[in-house]
Amino acid sequence: MESFEFSTELVPGLPNELGLECLTRLPYTAHRLASGVCHRWRDLFQSPDFHYHRKKLGYTQKVACLVQAFSGGTVNGPKRPGELPSYGISVFESLNRGWYRLPPVPKYPNGLPLFCQLASCEGKLVVMGGWNPVSYDPVADVFIYDFTTQQWRQGKDMPSKRSFFAIGACSGRVYIAGGHDENKNALRTAWVYDLRKDEWGQMGELSKERDECEGVVIGEDEFWVVSGYGTERQGQFDGSADAYGFKSGEWRVAEGIWEPGQCPRSSVGIGKGGKLMNWAELDTAVGVGARGIMLVGRVLVTGSEYQGGPHGFYMVEVKEGQIGKLEKINVPDEFSGFVQSGCFVEI
Repeated sequence: MESFEFSTELVPGLPNELGLECLTRLPYTAHRLASGVCHRWRDLFQSPDFHYHRKKLGYTQKVACLVQAFSGGTVNGPKRPGELPSYGISVFESLNRGWYRLPPVPKYPNGLPLFCQLASCEGKLVVMGGWNPVSYDPVADVFIYDFTTQQWRQGKDMPSKRSFFAIGACSGRVYIAGGHDENKNALRTAWVYDLRKDEWGQMGELSKERDECEGVVIGEDEFWVVSGYGTERQGQFDGSADAYGFKSGEWRVAEGIWEPGQCPRSSVGIGKGGKLMNWAELDTAVGVGARGIMLVGRVLVTGSEYQGGPHGFYMVEVKEGQIGKLEKINVPDEFSGFVQSGCFVEI
């Protein structure tokens, strides 16, 4: 949106163009407090159009949101012997390399659903699916975190319960595909969630069943569902992908884009020439459990050198498709836990 219309002055004594310029420059961490000044400011800060306006002018903040194990066990208490780790969402601010933690989802105060999926949509964080952290039953929950209000809200449930599915987002919509159902049957179905309307719509089916697939959005053109396997081929990861064109609304098959037999979960990146790559192949330091979050011009890469080894955090420069070397970054102890998955958010 190129312009805004206001019935009264945004900032008394200033032309609205100048008032808008001042508010556009406010860091996102000040939006919640500034929203309390008046209704006009509140409506502006919560408007998706204002997000795109800040993005166009280069005033958004680039962060990585990580589903991360808490070293202390449960979110609000110590870990008991034999208890599985609890997961929450950590935020890494790429500019100042600062860390902080989001408040728990009210429905799950002691930890996120296990294996839930993250996506970023219009400056908000969307959390979908996973397993109930107590019963381990699959859930269809959808939660949205608004960085302006610093609050969670619950969205419309996914049309069906599914786990280990591909996810991606573009232009106010979140796309999901594949995974498996409650009976561990691999799926071909795909759905799209409209964040503003809080509605789900069905997409065409994938070319084949794809359990434990990975979602990658290529620019603003396509949503790729990478690898995966069928119900009768447990663990035999495929080398192809299904690519959904946002403009055409149709799927196409891309063959030979992934190493057959390799699990793609959270390890798929975009390398030289737009080709897919495996973050685990960057360096032996992240050879196990590699995760990569694409930031603007850089990638946050996490992983271990060996099974059960300490988890390392690294930044990698990306210039014209060329991948640089790992640069180890110091991380506070409370944010050094295993990273299950994550996504890039432009706030």
